[in-house]
Amino acid sequence: MRRGRRGPFLILQGWMRVVLGLREGSFGGASSGSWRPTQTFTAWCNSHLRKAGTQIENIDEDFRDGLKLMLLLEVISGERLPKPERGKMRVHKINNVNKALDFIASKGVKLVSIGAEEIVDGNAKMTLGMIWTIILRFAIQDISVEETSAKEGLLLWCQRKTAPYKNVNVQNFHISWKDGLAFNALIHRHRPELIEYDKLRKDDPVTNLNNAFEVAEKYLDIPKMLDAEDIVNTARPDEKAIMTYVSSFYHAFSGAQKAETAANRICKVLAVNQENEHLMEDYERLASDLLEWIRRTIPWLEDRVPQKTIQEMQQKLEDFRDYRRVHKPPKVQEKCQLEINFNTLQTKLRLSNRPAFMPSEGRMVSDINNGWQHLEQAEKGYEEWLLNEIRRLERLDHLAEKFRQKASIHEAWTDGKEVMLKHRDYETATLSDIKALIRKHEAFESDLAAHQDRVEQIAAIAQELNELDYYDSHNVNTRCQKICDQWDALGSLTHSRREALEKTEKQLETIDQLHLEYAKRAAPFNNWMESAMEDLQDMFIVHTIEEIEGLISAHDQFKSTLPDADREREAILAIHKEAQRIAESNHIKLSGSNPYTSVTPQIINSKWEKVQQLVPKRDHALLEEQRKQQSNEHLRRQFASQANIVGPWIQTKMEEIGRISIEMNGTLEDQLSHLKQYERSIVDYKPNLDLLEQQHQLIQEALIFDNKHTNYTMEHIRVGWEQLLTTIARTINEVENQILTRDAKGISQEQMQEFRASFNHFDKDHGGALGPEEFKACLISLGYDVENDRQGDAEFNRIMSVVDPNHSGLVTFQAFIDFMSRETTDTDTADQVIASFKVLAGDKNFITAEELRRELPPDQAEYCIARMAPYQGPDAVPGALDYKSFSTALYGESDL
Repeated sequence: MRRGRRGPFLILQGWMRVVLGLREGSFGGASSGSWRPTQTFTAWCNSHLRKAGTQIENIDEDFRDGLKLMLLLEVISGERLPKPERGKMRVHKINNVNKALDFIASKGVKLVSIGAEEIVDGNAKMTLGMIWTIILRFAIQDISVEETSAKEGLLLWCQRKTAPYKNVNVQNFHISWKDGLAFNALIHRHRPELIEYDKLRKDDPVTNLNNAFEVAEKYLDIPKMLDAEDIVNTARPDEKAIMTYVSSFYHAFSGAQKAETAANRICKVLAVNQENEHLMEDYERLASDLLEWIRRTIPWLEDRVPQKTIQEMQQKLEDFRDYRRVHKPPKVQEKCQLEINFNTLQTKLRLSNRPAFMPSEGRMVSDINNGWQHLEQAEKGYEEWLLNEIRRLERLDHLAEKFRQKASIHEAWTDGKEVMLKHRDYETATLSDIKALIRKHEAFESDLAAHQDRVEQIAAIAQELNELDYYDSHNVNTRCQKICDQWDALGSLTHSRREALEKTEKQLETIDQLHLEYAKRAAPFNNWMESAMEDLQDMFIVHTIEEIEGLISAHDQFKSTLPDADREREAILAIHKEAQRIAESNHIKLSGSNPYTSVTPQIINSKWEKVQQLVPKRDHALLEEQRKQQSNEHLRRQFASQANIVGPWIQTKMEEIGRISIEMNGTLEDQLSHLKQYERSIVDYKPNLDLLEQQHQLIQEALIFDNKHTNYTMEHIRVGWEQLLTTIARTINEVENQILTRDAKGISQEQMQEFRASFNHFDKDHGGALGPEEFKACLISLGYDVENDRQGDAEFNRIMSVVDPNHSGLVTFQAFIDFMSRETTDTDTADQVIASFKVLAGDKNFITAEELRRELPPDQAEYCIARMAPYQGPDAVPGALDYKSFSTALYGESDL
């Protein structure tokens, strides 16, 4: 309790009254009857000595040796007196009493006309006067109510507490208490369950007094210091006895109120601490789950083992699409929510004057951001790799099919050629036959030379397949090697046959010029038709309208040469017909086939019909591909049209949100409402993004790899959308934290606007943070003395250590608001919590589990018991708990 300003003076007055009382005989006999204060003073002393395990029976006899007097002073003051002397001699007793009197004097009490000898000699009046002095000093003097103290303060307290009760009018400490209603009113005011006040009668004072005395002794641990009959039968009850007894009520009830206040403070602090611990545990769990998902996903995205077929790679691409559409979006939301929870937790810790939360190693927000960045890098590289692999496998399939087609054509052409070259038909042939064989061989060599280019093409394609790591390279190489070996054998056989024919050529003279001319013209024409059929059946792959239009143009040019080719065919057939006509007219029997060539008119006509059939098929294939490319172009334009709307919209919303977070339009609640409207508009815009995703999927399914109609890719749109969602969520969270800070710290709207205006004025680049020089200028504008001198620099460095503990060189608006709120408001401190625990512990340096369970709710009592360390002080008892280290740990000043 706060000590009154006139304490020592009142004590002196009290002592003077004691001295006067001795002279007037107030302690020697009854002042207005037979009742004496000895009973009251004895009961008061015993109420305190009982705590030390002893008591007195005769007040003037039991204090003569000074031992119990010193013990009484130690109990009521809570201080240690000098060690008493245990001897039985008079000098020992006088020394003990003098020690007690010296202690009383050290408390500001001037003792007049009293010495240790009177107490040792059993002078009742002096002993009662000394006890009354002790009561005044230790039970009444410290009572203080509205700048009044001691007797006046105690009287004012009684008047306040009994004011609502009828028939009670406390004006003094004698006749106002005779009917007993005032005692019952004091008890009922603080413990209404103990007194049925409405049943008490003013005309029955003895019953009222006994009821109050019994309830106080039984339930409030206040001993019975007064006698009901003596009070009723005395015209003016003893004021000192009444004051002594009433002061016991004051201390009993004020102590309970202190304990309740202390318990409430501790409950509040513990509730905040428990809530923060739950938030920390939730953050650790969510962070662990998200980091584990990132750890599992990154190896999958970094897997670059290629598949053998396009179908397998397309399945990988489809799995990747599922990951982007299904698996990743919830994790993006979890990451955003985790950052919001972390910021909210840190704000609550700052508001409750707790140390900042430091997550477990590897679970910081920065660790999550680093892991997420690694994930996105792997994700981007994975998508590029998939597309490149699909292009590579597409190229490989095209080359492999081209290789098989050319190899089949060549193998069909070489079929039987070795047998023909090894045939020794020239040994029995006539001269004309030999000449025909020579011409036929020359035609074959011409044909062989023409096929040289095809063989080189086959070898080149096989080489390219090897360089591109084609999965079936072994079979390709085997087939290519077989073709090359066969080609070398044909060259060697051709050379040997020519030498044999030339050796016998001199003996053969007749040559059929027409057949020779036919053979010479038919062979290249036949090769042209074979090449044309090969070209008409050749596979093609294009990606743009321009490429397919180029193929169509080349095909149109080819078709323009068909009339000339048809005329050449008719000329060649005319040569054959002319030879037939001459032979028939001259009755020449021909062997049936042209000896100079194996290309018969039937072969020419058959191949020509084949060419005629392949031309419209080629037309159809080219037109189908043209329609496909036109459809692809439509998909490009469709996607570009939507992307060119969604992309700028996202950018505009990002800029608008940035302006809202900087400008001060309205209250924080208005800004929060405005931001939530933006958030709803953003969520409502999601169908446009889904439409764009559908269009992008169609483009990927069509294997379209570029789009000249827009600079936006789906990846750009996705990243922009995710940043937009994260930005609006973070901005809303910042405003909510500002509202939380404002409400918790009692900051007015005008102060918050002043803080924001000052911050924005010096935030020249609108980046949301101030550099050291900008922050110093802002502080100077708010009246802080941080000028460029030694004292100002020291103060500024202190403030920077508070607002920028990580030394990043930047001060955010949230850190600025936290600093200003701490400068303008007050919060609980560790010293306040320690003081509250000390009240619950009865001024001891430790507290017991029993006391915690008695004063605190069960869950918070057990919380304290589980976390408090054992008390190690010299005054420790079994089960003593250290509440001081526990309280400092709550505020980060030590470890639990």
